[in-house]
Amino acid sequence: MAEVSIIGFDGSEAAKRSVEYGINRSKFTGAHLHIVYVLEWSPFSFQTPEELAERHKRREQELDRARSVVQPVLDRIKAEGIEVTSQVTHGNARDLLCDAAVEHKASQIIIGRTGDSKWAQRLLGSLANGLAQIAPVPVTIVP
Repeated sequence: MAEVSIIGFDGSEAAKRSVEYGINRSKFTGAHLHIVYVLEWSPFSFQTPEELAERHKRREQELDRARSVVQPVLDRIKAEGIEVTSQVTHGNARDLLCDAAVEHKASQIIIGRTGDSKWAQRLLGSLANGLAQIAPVPVTIVP
């Protein structure tokens, strides 16, 4: 079974750099790439059936937009002759990247560094810091 690398992707320049790193690494190792695009989604519950219907509609629209952002990345990776799969989902990025790593028996998680200020990281935390704490596999942070 080929090695698998999970790549966290959100369409940002940092995420695009992580994809390029994953492609280059895969050419060397033969790793399969699994792209994970996570839309953060609030667990807030709505009261009325109308609010629930509107929330579901918005969620499906967001998923469709995210899939359209991911497709060119998948095409780019496939053009390099690299096996790639993907998932687009709602939830907590840190937890879902870790879940994907376990599910796919990944050897690493690759993410791009966004360059958030130290103040923002202290106040809000960051994906990189969170993954470093709980990831079941090594995390590569691409500058």
